[in-house]
Amino acid sequence: MTRREFALGGLALCLCGCAAAPITGRRQLMLVGEAQELSLGVQAYREVLSQEPITRDPDAIEPLRRIVARLAAVADRPDYRWEINAIKDDKTVNAFVLPGGKIAVYTGIFPIARTEAGMAIILGHEVGHAIARHAGERMSQQLGAQIIGQALAIGIQGSPYGNMIMAAYGLGAQVGVLLPYSRLQESEADRIGLVLAARAGYDPHVAIGVWQRMAALPGRRPPEFLSTHPEPEARIEDITQFLPKAMAEFRPHPDPGERPLPDPAQISGPRG
Repeated sequence: MTRREFALGGLALCLCGCAAAPITGRRQLMLVGEAQELSLGVQAYREVLSQEPITRDPDAIEPLRRIVARLAAVADRPDYRWEINAIKDDKTVNAFVLPGGKIAVYTGIFPIARTEAGMAIILGHEVGHAIARHAGERMSQQLGAQIIGQALAIGIQGSPYGNMIMAAYGLGAQVGVLLPYSRLQESEADRIGLVLAARAGYDPHVAIGVWQRMAALPGRRPPEFLSTHPEPEARIEDITQFLPKAMAEFRPHPDPGERPLPDPAQISGPRG
């Protein structure tokens, strides 16, 4: 493969699938069709629900559904079939979203959120991932890296340093392209989530306390250079700087979300 052919191939890769993230307007590489992405999301979500202890406790699930309904109303994705479930796991502090608006929350994150407004910040972040199609973008990045890697392998055939070059490319693709994009997506989801929370009538200033409590959790963190999430301090600083823009989108609501969330210890399990 000549350098010209390699350059043309890279240009074609960039031009064949471009999209823009909502609210931020960031340009994205999209090589994965949305229909395929949504299908994979539904399939993966059903697998999660079949394997995890899903609680039906109304004290846990009803606040989550209220929050998602308000966020979905301002997310501008009426084609998504929004769904949320709570996983009874008090030790896991996490939440995630799959393509199409399929959300799961572990009960261990309730003390971090504390109130419905705090949970709206967390769920707004997840909704941000969904409407920005970060899963599809991530798959597209990996697909693009594979295509370029294969082209590079063809280009260095016969070189005595071929194996070394490919090994260096593999590390560079992960650290220099894939992981930084993931950090970028996390920061973007924070910003989109703040705007959505504000539009839904939740005070985005609540986010500072939420992420401060998250940052105070025990446990070692990888250095930011090798992490898929920004360092908590950097994240809080970015959120603080973005708050004026989020507040410009604030729409007062009769329910500001001040109700406290239940103690995870009081949430019944799947058979409760």
